[in-house]
Amino acid sequence: MKKIIRPNSLLLLLLLMGLQGKAATDQKVDFVKQMSTAVNDIVVALTTDQKKEACTTFADEIRFNWNFTPRERKGLSLKNMTLPQQKSAMSLIRLVLSEEGYLKAGQIIDLENALRIIENRPANDTYRDPENFSLLFYGMPGKDPWAWRFEGHHLSLHFTIVDGKVAFMPGFMGSNPGNVLADVPQKDRRILAGEQDVAFELLEALNPSQLSKVILAEKAPHEIFTSNSRKASLDKMEGISMKEMTAKQKEIFKKLILIYLHRYHVTLKKQQWAALEQSGLDKIHFAWMGDKEPIIGQGRGHYYRIHGPTFLIEFDNTQNGGNHIHSVVRDLTNDFGEDMLRDHYSKAHR
Repeated sequence: MKKIIRPNSLLLLLLLMGLQGKAATDQKVDFVKQMSTAVNDIVVALTTDQKKEACTTFADEIRFNWNFTPRERKGLSLKNMTLPQQKSAMSLIRLVLSEEGYLKAGQIIDLENALRIIENRPANDTYRDPENFSLLFYGMPGKDPWAWRFEGHHLSLHFTIVDGKVAFMPGFMGSNPGNVLADVPQKDRRILAGEQDVAFELLEALNPSQLSKVILAEKAPHEIFTSNSRKASLDKMEGISMKEMTAKQKEIFKKLILIYLHRYHVTLKKQQWAALEQSGLDKIHFAWMGDKEPIIGQGRGHYYRIHGPTFLIEFDNTQNGGNHIHSVVRDLTNDFGEDMLRDHYSKAHR
């Protein structure tokens, strides 16, 4: 009989495994090889029926059909895994994220328990379910290219491997509530506190002339502009560029960008930062809409974006009176490994 982890023990497992896995991720290892081994081990342990749920082809268009709402999705859910399989799945997530990113992922999953109480839903409710997070594999290691994702409500992680290189965007993390005010075990939790607080720190550091360029609108949009689109695209870069900032402002701006990159394994973080430096840090823009100070639950909400030649971050906190956060990191040229794939196929044809 299948053994299922109950919601609260699932989070405990996440946290304990995060502590146990830290030493291994500090070692100098071949990151892609580690990830490939972990994926192979997971798939080998699946039953025939589970493989039908968990595995599809790399060419399957479902690879681009991603979402961050609480819905049914293709893949093998935690609910339909045995205890050892759940452990293996979370070990894979722990591998590709940093300690901080892994903790955020676990807390996002656990917020489903808080929402179930806040919304007065029954214990067996399937809409707010911390086990409704799914793994889906596109192809397999050793048959280049291949990819995989882990996705559920407010968490969508994508990894594409081409010729030994890894693309890891889009990457979505959200938090509802952004600040847990209700009398639940998660009370006062702010999963995306850094993403919010450092943005306000940067806004406060700007002078009136700079603010006139940064603030695009007094009202924030209801949602991130790029939503769950296959390809992220905005008409133009707006706001103020890093080049126009003082040394102190640049320091805060870089700290804000790195908060998003710190979610990932150090190999991926360094990879993306090097790409940003190559395309030009001074060209990255910061723009703002909405409230200029945090107003929890009673405000109009706020939105900001970080937009460079090849990189986009959007942060939106407008729903529930400014207490429901969506944040996404997009690679404007290499989401889902598109740039790497173009290079891969051009070499193959040549």
